[in-house]
Amino acid sequence: MRRLRACLGAAAAVSLAAVGTTALVAGSASGASTALGNRWYAAAPYLMPTDNDPPDAGAIMDATGLKAFQLAFILAPNGGGCSPTWGGTSAVSSDTAVQSVISTIRAKGGDVSVSIGGYGGTKLGQACSDPASTAAAYQQVITKYGLHAIDFDLEEPEYENTAAVHNEIGAAKILQQNNPGLYVSVTTAGTADGTGWFGKQMLLEAKSQGFTPNNFSIMPFDGGFNGAASQTSALANFNTILQSTFGWDQATAYAHEGFSGMNGRSDTGEYFSQADFQTVLDFATSHTMDRFTFWSLNRDRQCSPADNGGRTSGTCSSVAQNSWDFAKYSVKFAGATPPTGTPTPTPTPTPTPPGGACKAAWSASTVYTAGNEASYNHHNWKAKWWTQNETPAATDWGPWQDEGPC
Repeated sequence: MRRLRACLGAAAAVSLAAVGTTALVAGSASGASTALGNRWYAAAPYLMPTDNDPPDAGAIMDATGLKAFQLAFILAPNGGGCSPTWGGTSAVSSDTAVQSVISTIRAKGGDVSVSIGGYGGTKLGQACSDPASTAAAYQQVITKYGLHAIDFDLEEPEYENTAAVHNEIGAAKILQQNNPGLYVSVTTAGTADGTGWFGKQMLLEAKSQGFTPNNFSIMPFDGGFNGAASQTSALANFNTILQSTFGWDQATAYAHEGFSGMNGRSDTGEYFSQADFQTVLDFATSHTMDRFTFWSLNRDRQCSPADNGGRTSGTCSSVAQNSWDFAKYSVKFAGATPPTGTPTPTPTPTPTPPGGACKAAWSASTVYTAGNEASYNHHNWKAKWWTQNETPAATDWGPWQDEGPC
């Protein structure tokens, strides 16, 4: 998804006491007024404010009634160090571009959460030396923007790094303690059985540190999913994992569980239509789940005819839709009624493959070098460089190039 993905930082010497407990009242400097209710932060879809042809947040608010946005992503600097940046390149300390977006949203009565991590780049949990220095880096973000909510998006390859996950979970706990009322979500990969081995290890790390966020959200896509039924099954299985890990009953587990979907065509060629979102929304609300979000608002618009729905894009969904159809499900989850009416949850047909022959099936054990081809999930793929055991996915930073349906 996210679809954009070390050094030891010096921030370990920064004292959180100097900035910690006042962070939530610092919002006046960023144009913040009173915080929104937690249901809005739980319903905030992801928005890349400076990449992937960012849409006008104010226009989305006017068209849908949406009030909250999940801004992505905070990373360590590409050149190394333990200080927060947008996308690894733009220092938070000197940022004005994202600040302007936030001010626009808040001027219209909305607010933002900020997401750290994602799939690309180096994460602060990898770059900083311990939980305290990691938290100090994130505290700079909270203080600068007067945040009332933050999201820890823990994915590959960071969540395969035990020390990095320890730093991230420890930082989340510190921020939660030093910023009373801060809404904290933790997002990780979804699998058919709920979440994979690394996701389960992350939950055990949270348990060992005595940390409980508002929710643990899974992303049930890019893992062989096929529509809403496979997603709700994964959510039910993840609920069982939460119960067994933390000793919660089913209702308590659902109250700490979230869904983070992908609208339209996923990285691996799965398709999720408006009807799928409606089904998952019904499941989430009927089970009193805590969060319902998706990746992303940048993609919540129809592709041009030239795209023909045959590729995964960071700027459109590759399914038939009106602009901001998917955002309206977040609005409904928050408890509001979209001003233009609810989108019609009609199934979107999967584009017909052009009929080209599929190459030999991709194998996790096979070594592929630049130019080698393989088929996976009814698409042909070409290796950009040497790779082994990396599942084909349509990402600019990954080893595979999608050559289309077969």
